[in-house]
Amino acid sequence: MVRWKRLGTTNQIMIMLVIGMIVGLYFGESIAPIKTIGDIFLRLIQMSVVLLVMGAVIEAVGSLTPKDLGKLGLKTLAWFMFSTLLASAFGIIFALLLQPGKGLSLAETTSQITPAPSMTISELIIDFFPTNILKSMAEANMIQVIIFAAIFGIAVSIINKEKGSSSFLTGVKEFNKIIIKMVTLIMGLAPFGVFALIAWVTGTIGFKVILPLGKFLLTFGIATLAFLIVWFIFVGMYTKISPFLIAKRMKQMLLVAFTTTSSAITLPVAMADAESQLGISKKITKLVLPLGLALNSNGLATFLAVACITLSQVYGLPTDIYAISNIVLLATLATLGTVVVPGGGLVALAIVVPSMGIPVEGIALLAGIDWFSGMFRTLSNVAGDTTIALLIAKDENGINREILS
Repeated sequence: MVRWKRLGTTNQIMIMLVIGMIVGLYFGESIAPIKTIGDIFLRLIQMSVVLLVMGAVIEAVGSLTPKDLGKLGLKTLAWFMFSTLLASAFGIIFALLLQPGKGLSLAETTSQITPAPSMTISELIIDFFPTNILKSMAEANMIQVIIFAAIFGIAVSIINKEKGSSSFLTGVKEFNKIIIKMVTLIMGLAPFGVFALIAWVTGTIGFKVILPLGKFLLTFGIATLAFLIVWFIFVGMYTKISPFLIAKRMKQMLLVAFTTTSSAITLPVAMADAESQLGISKKITKLVLPLGLALNSNGLATFLAVACITLSQVYGLPTDIYAISNIVLLATLATLGTVVVPGGGLVALAIVVPSMGIPVEGIALLAGIDWFSGMFRTLSNVAGDTTIALLIAKDENGINREILS
């Protein structure tokens, strides 16, 4: 037991990930009931994520002056936009080069799958704004929670400037400490939750679903890896920190992202490691990472680009400059607020596909492998959010380089 604890959470998760795959392959579909353990773990994390996000945004925004908030906010949004556009460009390039849709048959892969409901861009934007914050919290609608918390934080910031201090903000900081401690306790169950989820996926879904769409997954995986390599090199050059060191210090959050396929569930780990492993200041971590959860989805942008090109190839639709420009624009808009939970990729796809003139039934083609593509999406999403926090911390002198040395 002592040796197990000494391994650390990252190594524990990796071990249980491998064991889960072996157990799933051995027992097959009879292992399905074990998913209950994984679901309990996910629910425990989701239970605290809404409060964690709301508290972190209120504290981060409320602690800044209105002037600093405007400057930091614009800089954050600019980096989000740049990284999302770059990620979608990588998806388009590799989808055009590898042509994953060529020779793919709809009939072989869409049986017994219901297409996701579509949503227009205007409906998506309207849905950003809450009518009842308690309802938004109950439904874990993260972008609505973040918008409310940001406005609330601005009000706290104004009161701070008028009165010089705020006892409420002090209370929020203490409350956040309690939530973080609670999340830390829950994360002790992560290896067992991951084991259960991977055993279930391997045993019930297996690799038979992957085979017909192997080229799509391979294309998406290569595009994601290529983007991350280029992006980490860029971040390393900008911050004057070795990209290998950055990746090494992020390994725990990336492993949790890959195995849970949820940016929201990974957020507590990312926030803790951004401070303790990368030396990013708490002020920047608590503002950038929760905002990135809703507004920056590099992995989803790559996925949507590859998916749209793939479906265009399946249906014989043109992929000219006009179509590519539309994909980039729509992919960037559709990444807003649809990525925080498992399955968010299909929701975003349901926004983009009809707008591209692709039959909505095409979404069903990719639904069967959404869990597997979600692994790459979430990995890139979390990496993007955290490295952008590092970029902003470099500009704001918010990196503790002693932690990195």
